[in-house]
Amino acid sequence: MGRMGDTYTHGHHDSVLRSHRSRSAANSAAYLLPSLAPGLDLLDVGCGPGTITIDLAIKVAPGKVIGIDASPDVLAEARSEQGLSQANLSFETGDVYSLRFAAAAFDVVHAHQVLQHLSDPVAALVEMRRVLRPDGTLAVRDSDYGGFVWAPRDPDLDRWCELYHQVTAYNGAEADAGRYLLGWVGAAGFDEVKVSTSTWTFADPENRAWWGGLWAERVRLSAFAEQAVAYGLSDAEELSRIAEAWLRWSEQIDGFFAVLHAEVIARR
Repeated sequence: MGRMGDTYTHGHHDSVLRSHRSRSAANSAAYLLPSLAPGLDLLDVGCGPGTITIDLAIKVAPGKVIGIDASPDVLAEARSEQGLSQANLSFETGDVYSLRFAAAAFDVVHAHQVLQHLSDPVAALVEMRRVLRPDGTLAVRDSDYGGFVWAPRDPDLDRWCELYHQVTAYNGAEADAGRYLLGWVGAAGFDEVKVSTSTWTFADPENRAWWGGLWAERVRLSAFAEQAVAYGLSDAEELSRIAEAWLRWSEQIDGFFAVLHAEVIARR
């Protein structure tokens, strides 16, 4: 969702999109919902397959909602997911560093798991601020890989987290974005900032199987795997070992994984 030079670490392999499709406003944007009301115009930056966007469009209807993403393929999926069709919702390709919209075009700008993939998150936030109306609301939420916790301990999962940090650093991105959101938002000129945190927890058999299975595929088949090898940071043998560790973790009766997110509401 960034400028031409930015590299999206995850890519759009189905193992990634299955995770994105599971997201809803309830499980991924609950911190924003109290700020929404019918009639607000909203821009969803980096909307992916649009599952959160559709929920937000229902919440603010008849306000206009536009979801933008850099990937035409994933936007095609977003349009198909629109289902019964929200008349107030549309999707289009876009560049977060150079939004096509006039200044003060939206009441709300939302970005979920976007800033962690950008080489210049503050510049992106400045552009988001430009298209917000006076007293408009910015809502950004990003995970923090350094704050993830899991059990049982496994050196191969430790290596996964280390490798993820190495790949994102090579891409000029920040895997631990969550802890920096407050500083980035302030540097972009926002005030009246409210910070909160929330988690996704995977600790029952069904959720462990889903989460572990996703990552087992990602570390072998997604753009992350391709980049790890291309950058000389890993090889197929190590990635296979990490994938096996994910599957091993998913089968543990005491398997636990918590994903930490920081979330910021700010006013223009």
